[in-house]
Amino acid sequence: MLVLLAGIFVVHIATVIMLFVSTIANVWVVSDFERASVGLWKNCTAGNCNEGLVYAHEDALKAVQAFMILSIIFSVISLMVFVFQLFTMEKGNRFFLSGATMLVCWLCILVGASIYTHHYADGNRTMYTKSHHGYSFILTWICFCFSFIIGILYLVLRKK
Repeated sequence: MLVLLAGIFVVHIATVIMLFVSTIANVWVVSDFERASVGLWKNCTAGNCNEGLVYAHEDALKAVQAFMILSIIFSVISLMVFVFQLFTMEKGNRFFLSGATMLVCWLCILVGASIYTHHYADGNRTMYTKSHHGYSFILTWICFCFSFIIGILYLVLRKK
């Protein structure tokens, strides 16, 4: 049981780190022709990330930014609640609060990544008609899977 809890804790920390990286890094869509990429915050061309996004005023992008930040917040809160419950909860109880908070994180990732996929992933609005998904976009979907698995495991596990 201790090994399982330690494993979940490590995966949870990895998920938090990957959420930070995917939200901060400007590599959601990468151009196939030039050294350029687009993220949630900036447009990077030839290693220079000083350009703002042309579509920065759009509500869809602001919603993606907000949901990704919320997912980070809920993931960190869930981690802190898990550690708190680990040391204060009586034996035999389940980690309901940690699991519920992590599933809210999962929902925020789902909404943010889905909005981005619908509006920007095809490359038409990002000015790169020939493009592919960057590592930030892929990390976001990996975090989506991890947060769901962690949330369900928290709901199922009992403290022994």
